[in-house]
Amino acid sequence: MCLIYRRGEGVWGKMEELARLYGLFVCVFLYNFSAYMVSPVITDVTMAAICPGRDRCSLAILLRGLQQAITGMGTLLVTPCMGSLSDRYGRKALLAVPMALAAVPPAILSCNRTQAFFYVYYVVNIFTGVICDGSLQCLPIAYVADEVGERRRASAIGMLSGVAMVGFVAGILTSRFLSTTVTFRVAATMAVFAALYARVLLVESCRPGGASTSAQSSQSIPTSRLSGPEPGGEPPLLPSVKAPLSLRDLTTSFGCLTFSRAAVVAFLSNLGEGGLQASLLYYLKARFNFSKDQFADILLVGGIAGAISQLFLMPLLVPTVGEDRLLSVGLLASFINIFLYSIAWASWVPYMTSVAVAMTILCQPCIRTIVSKEAEPSEQGAAQACISAVCSFANILSPLAFTPLTALFLSEAAPFNFPGFGLLCVGIAPMAAFIQSLAMARSQLPPRR
Repeated sequence: MCLIYRRGEGVWGKMEELARLYGLFVCVFLYNFSAYMVSPVITDVTMAAICPGRDRCSLAILLRGLQQAITGMGTLLVTPCMGSLSDRYGRKALLAVPMALAAVPPAILSCNRTQAFFYVYYVVNIFTGVICDGSLQCLPIAYVADEVGERRRASAIGMLSGVAMVGFVAGILTSRFLSTTVTFRVAATMAVFAALYARVLLVESCRPGGASTSAQSSQSIPTSRLSGPEPGGEPPLLPSVKAPLSLRDLTTSFGCLTFSRAAVVAFLSNLGEGGLQASLLYYLKARFNFSKDQFADILLVGGIAGAISQLFLMPLLVPTVGEDRLLSVGLLASFINIFLYSIAWASWVPYMTSVAVAMTILCQPCIRTIVSKEAEPSEQGAAQACISAVCSFANILSPLAFTPLTALFLSEAAPFNFPGFGLLCVGIAPMAAFIQSLAMARSQLPPRR
């Protein structure tokens, strides 16, 4: 942290901001520690419940894609409401609910992992994912925007993502040394602890009605540009948060050119990311017969690289490079990463490829920072919820488009012998996002301070 603390600069330019963000970082760490503990084991659990004794199972891949699509559809509807309600009632109240619900799915599999229990887990996990996935993406970022001014916001959001990645690494590393049953029990316990911490110890960032409690409210913040300028008047604000955002409000919000382009980039980026998440582990199991320990090792390599990148590289690069250019670099790295996965010729290649996460992980913090600078302090929850809704829509389409393709080329009925062809098609999305990001001219971004 000393590398990014300089007097008057960086996210830790004010010790008051550090103190107020500490509680949020603890909550985010605990939640991600719980959520990602099950990542290395869930593939084997799914295969054992649905296709016991087999290394290839198209049904498992398709069920994963269906789950992601249904969750994305629900998140698309729920997240805007959660974001706008947090502007009205505060972040703390809205954060504790999804963190508590996240404890239910691992608790089910900690009891038993037979086929019946797996399908109960599958249904419950979809329901909780609808509420948790989008909310726990946008609400912590809105909390940071409440507490940190524009000058340090990109570094702060990067730091938040870095803390989440540290939780990811800690969860994967812990899972590496635990049995499957104990893994699910610990995951459920940590999720409950995260919810209790958020409810009891987390300090509220904004009062009801959207007024920030931090020093940020006294800073000069540019008027919101989310709806674009009106002739002869000041640019209008985001739709009123007196009622939850509707889909019509979301459409109106995209009137700003920068916001619209950021939304397109977010959609394409998540289209590729969602396709990769839904298919990669099943691809590696079929291609190289990977299991729990190998999955954990690969996730650890990527997690450590991502944590170092967000905690140290991003705060150093953003002031000089800018979040718009850093976004383009991350998207290009994402395409290269997916391409190398698709042509992996040996079992060591996925480990090497995972290091590229150090650059690909920068995409989301950069997009969120650009969007944050387009919103008023009292609109941060709604603005971030808009982008989360766009990401959720991408998560609806990506598994529907890519998991059947991946399952086809991993089966014996493949049209030609290219097991990674489905992943290669996934890579088209981040490449398209990279091209779109180049159109986001620096002159259209809010001025840096």
